[in-house]
Amino acid sequence: MSRKKTAVDFEQSLADLQALVERLESGELSLEDSLGAFEQGVKLTRDCQQALTQAEQKVQQLLSQNGEATSVPFDEPADD
Repeated sequence: MSRKKTAVDFEQSLADLQALVERLESGELSLEDSLGAFEQGVKLTRDCQQALTQAEQKVQQLLSQNGEATSVPFDEPADD
């Protein structure tokens, strides 16, 4: 998956999550619809958290190269 697609997915997931929260806070959903929205929100939250974790790992890889910002393939495990 490319970085651009990941960023777009994160932004879209975050926007979808915000929309779900607004719908839930409106109080206009039935209990069943609220549960479905909550379930979808949990999935979106996990997707966002995973994207943030991957970004943090990439930053750590870049910073851990003797203080120099050198590129390391992200898909390969870093040598410790």
